[in-house]
Amino acid sequence: MVSWHSTPLEITYHVLGWLGFTSWAIGFLPQIILNFRRKSVVGLNFDFVVLNFTKHSSYLIYNAVLYFSPAVQRQYFERYGYQEIIPVAANDVAFSIHAVLMVSITLLQIAIYDRGNQKVSKISWVIVSAVWLAAAICFLVASPNHSWLWLISVFNSIQVCMAVIKFTPQALLNFSRKSTKGFSIGNVLFDFTGSLANYAQMVVQSIDQNSWVNFHGNMGKFLLSLVSLSFDILFMLQHFVLYPAKKTTLSPKLGGEGKEPLIKSSDKPESVNV
Repeated sequence: MVSWHSTPLEITYHVLGWLGFTSWAIGFLPQIILNFRRKSVVGLNFDFVVLNFTKHSSYLIYNAVLYFSPAVQRQYFERYGYQEIIPVAANDVAFSIHAVLMVSITLLQIAIYDRGNQKVSKISWVIVSAVWLAAAICFLVASPNHSWLWLISVFNSIQVCMAVIKFTPQALLNFSRKSTKGFSIGNVLFDFTGSLANYAQMVVQSIDQNSWVNFHGNMGKFLLSLVSLSFDILFMLQHFVLYPAKKTTLSPKLGGEGKEPLIKSSDKPESVNV
């Protein structure tokens, strides 16, 4: 394994990495705060949260094992060359741990707050069950030959697939309701920033090493950012362009001056998303 060739690029790499971590980490808070303020999770798609938990759990397994396991790192170098740098940084592991914790808190909120008539779909339960069953089978296949790099690559692929699947229910829910009320746009904005920082981090590493191996050596990280950016743009279009919060108008009550203004609207005022 080789070290960094440029100290400024190495510093930039770590700064971008922790910027991405900070953006992604903070991005979980607006939805949690919104749920807490409303004491309701109506408008938040439960399939999104359940699939998100599976996604981040898989990503944590990949990041933690590749970052901490010498055996898996040796297999990585044997496959991609000892001149490469491990494509998982400390900020990747920290983010995965934080993400699993934050999604767990959201699941707890779903359990205790007003849910309306929403529930997790049978399709989502089938998907989650099938994913973990497939992961268990892959573990049994990998164990005899100690094919650990292949195994964690499976988890990396799982998290990419789950990223595609998890965003779809929320996008469809927004479309069917013609509203993003209950779904925090703050999460989307922070996720968008984190994904851009993630891409920039990979580019900086590639420039320093004069190699683009870290992109296909960690295809999951590359595809994750691509998927996230695509859906973030869609959610921003839904929130700001297609289904903006309805504005209210003020008019005085009839019967004289000095009366309190009365809110007039055909619908109840939208809560302000965090």
